[in-house]
Amino acid sequence: MRPEHCATRNHINLWNNRALPSGPERIRFWTVLRGSLLPIFLWTGIAGFVGFVHSPLAAMVLGGLFALSFIVGFGLRRKAQHTARCSVYGALGGVFDKSMAGF
Repeated sequence: MRPEHCATRNHINLWNNRALPSGPERIRFWTVLRGSLLPIFLWTGIAGFVGFVHSPLAAMVLGGLFALSFIVGFGLRRKAQHTARCSVYGALGGVFDKSMAGF
């Protein structure tokens, strides 16, 4: 798969579509994060609340769940022969997108 066709609007589904470029073009990591601000704040807020109410160990478990989801998404994208860059962006965007599925 050619790199310029990998990290495009078709491969990375972000929660906030306004942050994406208008057409299929290479996007930067900051764009992925900017398009995912709501899920980032949600994950951080829930981890902080759980860590404050229960214990820091519970917040670490939640962080481990996030990391496990990211690693599985990265592995599946690499198995589908995406580039490492596309796999990182897609896995991060995918975790944020799927975590917001109920909202």
